Amino acid sequence: MLLVGAALCIALVAMLTSSAHAGVAVEGRKLPLKFSWVACQPNCRGWISAVGVVTADSPRDFDEFARGRRLNGVTIALDSSGGSVNDAIALGRRWRNLGVLTTVGTGVQANPAQNDPINMAPAAYCESMCVFLLLSGKTRYVPKTAHVRVHQIWMGDRANDARAATYSADDLTIVERDIGRLAKYTFDMGGTGDLLSLSLNVPPWEDLHELSQDELRLTNLVNIEMIDQPGSPNPAVVELPRKPVQGGSFVASATANGTSLEPAKSV
Repeated sequence: MLLVGAALCIALVAMLTSSAHAGVAVEGRKLPLKFSWVACQPNCRGWISAVGVVTADSPRDFDEFARGRRLNGVTIALDSSGGSVNDAIALGRRWRNLGVLTTVGTGVQANPAQNDPINMAPAAYCESMCVFLLLSGKTRYVPKTAHVRVHQIWMGDRANDARAATYSADDLTIVERDIGRLAKYTFDMGGTGDLLSLSLNVPPWEDLHELSQDELRLTNLVNIEMIDQPGSPNPAVVELPRKPVQGGSFVASATANGTSLEPAKSV
């Protein structure tokens, strides 16, 4: 009986610890985007953890984070619920200029008390405008246990109750303008019209659409099949055949993330 009781206690502690970590991760995705440098062993390179919502401050915050660091070709792991359309586009263009590798993941430390190394956990989320940040990587990888979800962009101050809100002609102009910017950015980054179509067909009052492995390839969101743990001295990369980028029509309805910190901006 004592052994059974001890086993139950251990299982309960494990469950509570796992739940607490999951809760912290969810809260982190709702906070403004935070950049953290994750160091590794002396013989390998570190990587960047990017967790949270893209705000108007995110491009500037990244510039400050990057100051004094050599980030060309670095790996950036995303765990984000999206955010501001135009600020995500500005940040994505910075990342493309650095030739970064983007992926979906979050840092987890098995035993902080013993100062264990931080590893990348692939069971993370990249939603809404985060998906277009993922697209900014020169090389892009999505683990099979990660979740990549899309929906329409919308007015940030009315996304929580989009159907009940009212809209002016100026509001529609803002959204249509931002859709145009998003379309140009998508093609500039090597994405396809399929990504825009899949995103712009899901209104904010519906559940986000989770991209399948086939859709990740169809949209050119992934262009490598596997990588080693970031920081490995000799990372293995297997490149996938690239789907040709074609222009053409896509759904142009006023359209991706629900949480905004500023009015009159698409999220």
